[in-house]
Amino acid sequence: MTIREGVIIDAHHHLWDPRSRRYPWLSDVPSLDRAFESSDLSAAIAELPVKGTVVVQATSTDEETRWLLDAAQSSDLILGVVGWVDLLRPGVSERLMQLSNLPLVGIRHQAQDEPDPAWLVRAEVIQGLGAVRDAGLPFDLLVRRQQRPAALRLVASMPDQYFVIDHLAKPEIAAGEWSSWYAWMVAMASHPAVFCKISGLVTEADWRSWRTQHLKRYINAALELFGPDRCMFGSDWPVSLLAAEYGEVVNLVEAAIPGLTAAERDSLWRGTATSVYGLSSRAGTS
Repeated sequence: MTIREGVIIDAHHHLWDPRSRRYPWLSDVPSLDRAFESSDLSAAIAELPVKGTVVVQATSTDEETRWLLDAAQSSDLILGVVGWVDLLRPGVSERLMQLSNLPLVGIRHQAQDEPDPAWLVRAEVIQGLGAVRDAGLPFDLLVRRQQRPAALRLVASMPDQYFVIDHLAKPEIAAGEWSSWYAWMVAMASHPAVFCKISGLVTEADWRSWRTQHLKRYINAALELFGPDRCMFGSDWPVSLLAAEYGEVVNLVEAAIPGLTAAERDSLWRGTATSVYGLSSRAGTS
């Protein structure tokens, strides 16, 4: 069976509109500095069996999170939102309570952009994450090499909190990073409440010359260390367009997993995301 005969839940994509809100990082990628809306996503997946998605915040504002929640409520495709809340501001619990009847399925902070590489283990951040834990929401870890030590300390300090590693923690594929990344992944995988997204890899490789063989070992390592029941597929669209079309990202992952059983494939493509983000009621799956 190929994925085109199965079901995909895309656990990580974005929508944005720079006409209405600021995305400071878009100035570095002019080709993406335009609106990407639900209609663009529908066009991108038209030939693929994507039956549901999780849209992820791309700027740190309450307003963007509300906009994404509105988009999810008006869409049959978007099943949930990984949004943002100010973890440093008093009243995190109250803010999450206000959003509890909306399709908020997780929280993320762009820790990779914080000047302090230990931001994730600041006392006030951990206090804010306690409210995220109490709300029953996973926390997405967006980190690079510099933030990985803090991320490991964080997950060790909160064993009852679900964490999701975005983009396999952005291994520096174009530069050939392997050993330090792999050792960190081994340590993270030892914590059973940590999951990972097989996503965002094409943009960590050379955008113009990446090949499947360059990326397969990172995908296979994640699957080996975490198991398919702790891994989920994410397109990272439209950021992925810097290096690949949506279908090419799907084909990359498909090419890396010929040895998985039908049940393992279903976990990777659909089941893990559905379980971790609590998508069953909206997706009509179990």
